[in-house]
Amino acid sequence: MGVPSDDAVLIQRGNKQGEPHVITVNCPDKHGLGCDICHIILDFGLYIAKGDVSTDGIWCYMVFWVVPHSSSPVVRWPSLKNRLQSLCPSCSVTFYLNDQPSNSPASPVYLLKFFCLDRKGLLHDVTQVLCELELTIQKVKVTTTPDGRVLDLFFITDNMELLHTEERQHHLCKQLDAVLGDSCISCKLRLAGPEYDCHHGISSLSPAVAEELFLFVLSDKETRSQALSSDMTKLKKANVVVDNSLSPAHTLLQIHCVDHKSLLYDILRTLKDCNIKIAFGRFSPNSKGYRDLDLFIQQKDGKKFVDPEKQNGLCSRLKVEMLHPLRVIIANRGPDTELLVANPVELSGKGRPRVFYDVTLALKALGICIFSAEIGRYSSSDREWEVYRFLLDENCGFQLSSTLARNQIVDRVRRMLMGW
Repeated sequence: MGVPSDDAVLIQRGNKQGEPHVITVNCPDKHGLGCDICHIILDFGLYIAKGDVSTDGIWCYMVFWVVPHSSSPVVRWPSLKNRLQSLCPSCSVTFYLNDQPSNSPASPVYLLKFFCLDRKGLLHDVTQVLCELELTIQKVKVTTTPDGRVLDLFFITDNMELLHTEERQHHLCKQLDAVLGDSCISCKLRLAGPEYDCHHGISSLSPAVAEELFLFVLSDKETRSQALSSDMTKLKKANVVVDNSLSPAHTLLQIHCVDHKSLLYDILRTLKDCNIKIAFGRFSPNSKGYRDLDLFIQQKDGKKFVDPEKQNGLCSRLKVEMLHPLRVIIANRGPDTELLVANPVELSGKGRPRVFYDVTLALKALGICIFSAEIGRYSSSDREWEVYRFLLDENCGFQLSSTLARNQIVDRVRRMLMGW
């Protein structure tokens, strides 16, 4: 019944430089599949230039036109296809007879621990190796010693599920050795033990920092380190219209918003977490920095959105998630300067892809060394957030106590995260 599983995902490469590559997914449907596909596309450093989605609730057909982002490493297309293929539900008859999704066991977590001499850009260079090898950073703890050495603890999982093999481990060590060179003092890899749970949370946040980081609506005041620069005030502009006149069974959502590299993912993860079903969607190409999106949707019970209160709640939630999917601030941590980045975690527990990669790349480009770093989870306002904390080295080209310098760093990091 249906198409063979090997044909569920097709990738047609562009013929010319800059021409989009076309990803087609044709398989049984499941709740949140479009969001999960966009998550992987984003994880491979690809930008969705255009997209079409349609489903009858049983079978879905999706087409995405993608291009590699300028900050991305080389795309491994066969691996991308395999990852997307793994998301597609079984094409067999038994899939339709069983409404309970099968939960695959969690990937084992490994601890990559290395001790080496510090240098500018080191953390990003290691992160790039891990990304290129399809290793996901779950947690990290980076500490710099007074004598200029670095102890890095990376808790990682393998998207290819091969890190238990000697060949895969040898390949990882070889790639790291090429980056670290003679500066590496020691490098070890093993299955993570109880220490993984010890590093699951993060150091406590002060009430003032937590309030600013998790604000529902960001402030325009210049005293706040999240304040938008003058040329980014267009971020405040988004339009979400609800229309029930065009379909007897579905509500039409018409969205007009400033473009960024994860826009479609942020919209679909919001709808997924709200248990909203999508019957048809069209993601139009960028036009003067903005995107238009048409979505025909239903509530979980199959009904339209006719209650004005529910309509307003959905529109407000979408605007926040589209316009400010990541929070970026700089704050004082005792005598030190700390950069904090936060993003909401999906209800499924998935974090946002490539945040650590983008932040370390932005800091490397600015010539700022990272004295210490950590990733952890934090709960606020009934939501779970993934929080990235970076203590910045004062020995850089920026006067970190200056408001102007801090705003420049925040602006550069945010632009990298948003793909501008």
